[in-house]
Amino acid sequence: MKAYLAAALLVPLSACAIIPDTPMANGDAAAQGTAVGIDQPVWAGDTIVTPLAVTEDSRCPMNARCVWAGKLTVSTRIAATHWTQTAPLTLGEPYTVMGRSYVLVSATPEKTTDREIPAREYRFVIERR
Repeated sequence: MKAYLAAALLVPLSACAIIPDTPMANGDAAAQGTAVGIDQPVWAGDTIVTPLAVTEDSRCPMNARCVWAGKLTVSTRIAATHWTQTAPLTLGEPYTVMGRSYVLVSATPEKTTDREIPAREYRFVIERR
């Protein structure tokens, strides 16, 4: 009888598990506000964002005069607890998904007329607002 009672008490406990309410990343994600490169995850509020690729960099080079400022767009994976989405984040423009807004705040290095920027040199700051 005692063995049955002990087993009956353990069964409900085995169903209990602590499941973190945060997305998973391969390794640690950088702290919010940290500049990260391609394929480097960073926290943005309670989500993890990872820049995947620069899809457009038509910014006006810093050593030129332009009529149009151009834009920088980065394909970015946004991962929360129960969903993941790949989104095009454009420098300075908010992107809203699932009631959350994300902004690509800055990107370095600045573009110049004398060379192309290799993907490994880009650094991005992404924030949740």
